Amino acid sequence: MPKVFSIDNVQLNDYLEQHVQGFKGPITLDKFTGGQSNPTYKVTATSGVYVLRRQPPGKLLKSAHAVDREYRVLNALKDTDVPVANVYHLCEDTSVMGSMFYLMEYCDGTVYWSASLAEIDTNEQRSTMYDAMNKVLVSLHRVDVDAVGLSDYGKAGNYFERQLGRWTSQYRASELQNIPAMNTLITWLEVNLPKDDGRVCLVHGDFRLDNMMFAKNSPVIIALLDWELSTLGHPFADLAYQCMQLRMPAGMGSIDGLKDIDRASLGIPTEEDYVAKYCQRMGIERIENWVFYLAFSFFRLAAIAQGVAKRAAEGNASNEHANKVGSFVEPLAKMALKVIETENK
Repeated sequence: MPKVFSIDNVQLNDYLEQHVQGFKGPITLDKFTGGQSNPTYKVTATSGVYVLRRQPPGKLLKSAHAVDREYRVLNALKDTDVPVANVYHLCEDTSVMGSMFYLMEYCDGTVYWSASLAEIDTNEQRSTMYDAMNKVLVSLHRVDVDAVGLSDYGKAGNYFERQLGRWTSQYRASELQNIPAMNTLITWLEVNLPKDDGRVCLVHGDFRLDNMMFAKNSPVIIALLDWELSTLGHPFADLAYQCMQLRMPAGMGSIDGLKDIDRASLGIPTEEDYVAKYCQRMGIERIENWVFYLAFSFFRLAAIAQGVAKRAAEGNASNEHANKVGSFVEPLAKMALKVIETENK
């Protein structure tokens, strides 16, 4: 583990005992595997078990790794229908452990990394779990942002225009080599940007299976995880991002796709059925510009992967395998171009 990630357990323990009601050490820290962005630790203390999420040390891209925003949104959602872990404290003093962090509840459940839910015994339960994700997504998009104090959590309107500009800039800032497919994709997205339809809601930004924690041996979701990319935005961004995973192949890092897999034989809905169920629950007839939303999702993930690769090149990545993520950028861009080519026929 790089020196930049070393932590003074005694100093951290003293800080938590002073600032978190009921907290009592001594503590031990165990870093969770998986994830490329904000390092996450299991904190075992005399007073119980907790989870700590921190910004990675080192120079960061503007607005990236915003654990303070994660803390804020989790705290705002605690009394809504969206399942989230309780948060206890945000530390903005970087002298404590080298970067900003927050402490939250440890939820004792199961995270599934395989989109095929290979660990599940029955098609009925797989179907129920995908339906549960659909319900959570609808609950999220129905949150009254004014009522929960998140009306200023992001800019309202022109979401995709702003996001396209943001991620294009971040991609260019972290570009390690010229990738023609990404250049072509960016141009297509700029030319085909749909007009703003006025829809605004709280969006998760990374809504996918492995960011859900299910109760053990149950299809019930007990926590939606990893809110770093959340903001006020367009609901179809979350939906398309999750459906993107259904179109991706297996073996692309932590995002395991379902391309070329017979989903019906597993009890997993088709993209059409999943989108239709979402529309039914949201009370909308259909989704225009679906190809753009899918292509944008691939682009944004590619831009994120490029950022991870850049941090790895600079020695600041939070996962020892982060430098491999850069190899996914070009394939993701080509998948987006394939979606455009196929769906526009």
